[in-house]
Amino acid sequence: MTDAPVDAVPGDGGATTPSEGPSLDQVRLVLRRVKDPELNLNIVDLGLIYDIAVEGAVVQVDMSLTSPGCPSGPEIMGEAEKQLRTVAGVEDVKMNLVWTPPWTPDRIEPRVRTYLGF
Repeated sequence: MTDAPVDAVPGDGGATTPSEGPSLDQVRLVLRRVKDPELNLNIVDLGLIYDIAVEGAVVQVDMSLTSPGCPSGPEIMGEAEKQLRTVAGVEDVKMNLVWTPPWTPDRIEPRVRTYLGF
């Protein structure tokens, strides 16, 4: 995975300055860098990201895991926070692990669900 700063997303109108904070598209794009090590698929397509809130320079992410006993949970959440901190304009990241609603394969992006045979 790359740790290069993300300054702009195609179609977002240009680079983001630190005072503006990142866009939701930038946050989603960066979270796609983070993969579940067991499935080797990104956490956005897996449907593990439940909510993203950007307030100025603070990004808050509500996410879940495929199961409460997921041994890769700390690794996945740590990598998500690390990647978000590479985004230009991000000063703080708050990662929230949520279990409601419980994750199910129905949350997986439809094209990925088809690829996996669900």
